[in-house]
Amino acid sequence: MNLNQLSSGDLIADRRAEYAHMLAESGDHTDAADLMSQALELVPDWAAGWFRLADYQEKSGRKEAAVAALKKVLELNPDDIFGAGLKLALLGGAETPEQPSSLYVAQLFDDYADRFDKSLVEKLHYTVPEKLAALIAAQAGNQRFAHVIDLGCGTGLFGERIRDKADHLEGFDLSANMLAKAEEKGIYDRLAQADLSLPPESCGLFAKGKASENRANLVSAADVLMYLGNLDSVFVIASKLIADDGLFAFSVEDGGDEGDFVLRESLRYAHSERYIRQLCKRFGLDILDIHKTTIRNDGGKPVFGILFLTKKSA
Repeated sequence: MNLNQLSSGDLIADRRAEYAHMLAESGDHTDAADLMSQALELVPDWAAGWFRLADYQEKSGRKEAAVAALKKVLELNPDDIFGAGLKLALLGGAETPEQPSSLYVAQLFDDYADRFDKSLVEKLHYTVPEKLAALIAAQAGNQRFAHVIDLGCGTGLFGERIRDKADHLEGFDLSANMLAKAEEKGIYDRLAQADLSLPPESCGLFAKGKASENRANLVSAADVLMYLGNLDSVFVIASKLIADDGLFAFSVEDGGDEGDFVLRESLRYAHSERYIRQLCKRFGLDILDIHKTTIRNDGGKPVFGILFLTKKSA
């Protein structure tokens, strides 16, 4: 979300916010925070303004002031479309949330949709779709799948790589704009919105008359689970989607030995291999293959991930 485009509704406050932004762009975050504070004196209920102030305060080294500003954001916007809860946790002002706000994730990818493929593949060297497809091929060979469900399908990067092996391909995503981009590619038989943080009855994957349980021979989740902390809801949904002997292929960012999951500075979650193994055991999924690899670059540095291929026990 481009916070600089969100108006306060007050011309003078907006002008001060614009100047604050200019100061921040030049590296003067202390004066930017002071000017932003002046703008918020005129519009104290401007949640986007408080979020911007928190950023300036953090970058000027005033951590306590940043925490206070983020708490104000959550007070004004409890649905947390800005992801303030994640930032607050990183600053030590709150416990790490087990799930981020779905509104925040949807808005993040709605804003990113137009440049997603170019940015992710060309600039960040994103490789999960290719590597996950290769992991599946190594086990399944030339096997065709009667029904494939691509969770968090985005613009269809994984769908493009599995289409020729799928008789029927469904794609689901939280972001309407990402789904629109996937629709343009013409590779899915069905596309719809779904929220993996919700229970099966309300997540959007089991619509009456259209979507039965245990219908998929392959379920994928490529670069999706890092936008969720606790993965119970995802594994509940996946276990209801997969037919007996069906496959579940997915990726996580590698959390090492830092616990079940950890929130990174990127505002993405990383998960430990031990945690994923425990989930697979709980939900009746046999692990067929694990592959540790670089999944993208971030800030010029490699991001390490783990690819899993699992099979539902009959």
